[in-house]
Amino acid sequence: MSEPIVILYRGGRLPSWSQLDPAERTAFQNEHVDLMLGVAARHGLLNIEGYRLLTPMGDWQRWWTMGFPDLAGAEAWMQAEVAPPYGRYGYYEYELARGCMPSALDWLPQRAAPEPATNADPRVVPTLAVDRGTIVVIAFGGWTHGSDQVPAGTRGDGQRSQRLQAVAEEHGLLHGELFQLLGAGGDGDLAWLLEFPTLAGAEAWIEAEGMPAAGGYQRRTFHLARRWAPDYFATWSV
Repeated sequence: MSEPIVILYRGGRLPSWSQLDPAERTAFQNEHVDLMLGVAARHGLLNIEGYRLLTPMGDWQRWWTMGFPDLAGAEAWMQAEVAPPYGRYGYYEYELARGCMPSALDWLPQRAAPEPATNADPRVVPTLAVDRGTIVVIAFGGWTHGSDQVPAGTRGDGQRSQRLQAVAEEHGLLHGELFQLLGAGGDGDLAWLLEFPTLAGAEAWIEAEGMPAAGGYQRRTFHLARRWAPDYFATWSV
């Protein structure tokens, strides 16, 4: 059985969304939620996690990960998400990936599976908000050109791993994930997700990633975010 496929989605709402009549927005949203929940049920959505950037990058305001058992589910999800009328008012940038957890990273903690509220109906959309209890580092990157041919000792792989583990322990890393893109995106072929209790942990991780020698052989783009309405979206994959 193949590994699940993961959609990595950079998205947001276009300014034209706020120009709609409130009743029209509600109608479009409800239709969209019904459509997406149908796809989730038919194709066995495994999980969905949303993150809102602390600093939006133009129309890119949120980052999402959605897991499906196979490519058919991911394809159906992406097609439904951009469907009108709701799809006319969004920004959509997709990458496909698989979860990647080599043995060298088995120290990364995993978030406990969410427990949705009893009888919660995902079709009833509450006022959505970020979880301000944690801070999330979203990182994209990979080796600089030719660095994969450099011996691990020269690159400082061991020292880098020790530094990151020390940061994780000192700052109480709550959750860590690594995704391997299918192909290479504009920011590299890897995506990291690290959740800390405080900004100090996120800052320490970013600083550790840039330290020599390993920092000179890799490229990284970092974004800070907070989890987006995790209790609500936990009801989508039940």
